[in-house]
Amino acid sequence: MIEFRSVTKTYPDGTHAVADFDLVIPPHKTTVLVGSSGCGKTTLLRMINRMVDPTSGVIEIDGEPIQDRDAVKLRRSIGYVLQNGGLLPHHRVVDNVTTVLRLEGTSRRTARDRALELLDTVGLDRAIAERYPGQLSGGQQQRVGVARALAADPNILLMDEPFGAVDPIVRAELQTETLRLQQELNKTVVFVTHDVDEAFLLGDQVVILEKGAQVAQIGSPSEIIENPADEFVASFIGAERGARALHTKQTGRGTVLVDAGGRTQGVLVDSPGPEAPA
Repeated sequence: MIEFRSVTKTYPDGTHAVADFDLVIPPHKTTVLVGSSGCGKTTLLRMINRMVDPTSGVIEIDGEPIQDRDAVKLRRSIGYVLQNGGLLPHHRVVDNVTTVLRLEGTSRRTARDRALELLDTVGLDRAIAERYPGQLSGGQQQRVGVARALAADPNILLMDEPFGAVDPIVRAELQTETLRLQQELNKTVVFVTHDVDEAFLLGDQVVILEKGAQVAQIGSPSEIIENPADEFVASFIGAERGARALHTKQTGRGTVLVDAGGRTQGVLVDSPGPEAPA
């Protein structure tokens, strides 16, 4: 479990990125921080691995304040996936994946075996192990970035807008892959995005943020869509427009769901009734 208690971050230029922030991030679930640019979501993420230290307040992992832990060891124990992959361009894929393992003293052969296993895990052909990042597509680079983050088998995985730089088709594939990996690996994932649809797709817990990391609403996707906390949340999630403003339409073959633009989005299927007692 990760817990923020009264966390504030003020930069030297006087910018208040985070103000009196409280949040409990449950273990083995995906928590998504979503909000507009500049709302503080990436600052919050980077506080977890001490890439950024808070001005005040406490952040704990499993009850232990992270300020009591060595920053380098903490970072190596937490997986971190960046938007552009963050791969070392002059190192082969296999060497990128094994970066943390080699720093921790794992033998080259053992680290290589682990890297090849992880390429399987993230859906990449082992043949790319000898390639360089510049020889890969954007989607492949992001998968290598995920493999590197998972190499040391961390309990926590931080993902900072990891799919923001790829095209919509690849993004959809990576989102599906992320759901599969979380189902298999059961990590505590903290995911940052500005895309509310991505947040609702991936998040078990979604945290909608306003400027200064002020929490507008926390809940499951269903809870937020069904009961927006206020007008800001309703507007942010598009509760009354687009694909979330659905109404029914009768056709010759039954009832369909139509969005605000008049486009059919799906078919309404009757829920099965309760089974009759034996």
